[in-house]
Amino acid sequence: MNDDEITDEIDKKYEKLLDEARGIDTTSDELNEETTDENNSEKVADETSASNVVDMMLGKHAEKTIDSETMIQETQKRIWKSLKHGIEYEATVDRSDAFLRQHVNEKIHMVVLFVDLVGSTNISLTLPEEKVAIIISSFAQEMALAIKQHNGFVLKFVGDAVIGYFMHTSVLIAADNAVSCAQRMIQIMDQGVNPILNNYDYPDLLLHIGLDYGDNMIVRYGSDKEKSHVDILGPTMNIAAKIQSMAKPQQILIGHDVYEKIHPSMQQKFKKESWSKSEWKYNDKRTGNPYSVYSLDG
Repeated sequence: MNDDEITDEIDKKYEKLLDEARGIDTTSDELNEETTDENNSEKVADETSASNVVDMMLGKHAEKTIDSETMIQETQKRIWKSLKHGIEYEATVDRSDAFLRQHVNEKIHMVVLFVDLVGSTNISLTLPEEKVAIIISSFAQEMALAIKQHNGFVLKFVGDAVIGYFMHTSVLIAADNAVSCAQRMIQIMDQGVNPILNNYDYPDLLLHIGLDYGDNMIVRYGSDKEKSHVDILGPTMNIAAKIQSMAKPQQILIGHDVYEKIHPSMQQKFKKESWSKSEWKYNDKRTGNPYSVYSLDG
């Protein structure tokens, strides 16, 4: 099967799954108007909910929750287009920028997520520069889309890393959203991105993911309320980055403050890491003991 045939097959599967997700009878071109109206009302009531995956990821109006299989199809379609045509993704940090500007000098509770590529230096040394740019930008944007789908904010892109944060009136929901997002990121790479890259004999892309929870300060660097750079500072940002650096390929690591807030059924999937003092030098400021970190292998 050549590239065009593979692309056509992906397109056909994608359209079929998308129709099913939207509630379209694929044996008929007629829509159920009553169902459409009801679903449109739900969309207006919660525009940023995780159920509006197509709306957030493709800029279209979703009417029903898109399942994971459809999301993988969407990922594959975007990666194919990126490799073949150099497609550009939509900007994904504007929503975060707008939020931060409204909360300058405020201290906010949030779950912070760091994700980066394993071995990106080797990729840059073995592939043409234009291909490296497409691969890394595609990775970054797919991770950003996953963050948005799980009601998170994309803070910024730093080289081969993406930083996101999650908030909710219930910190328990924010923690669950963040961990679910990390799991989805692994799935996207394993089932969506890498199978397409393998068709071009590119190496698999593997991830390190780290999360932590706590207070962070919103700061603005300058007096211009609209143009001055805004960012997040705080120990949670620093520890999340350190946790991520300890992760193995395709592994999710979370700090104790995230672990204690996720659902008990999810906690059972994590195991506590045991590192030496030379490996992990960060202490829990409340107890003075080494700060606990828990792992979930992808």
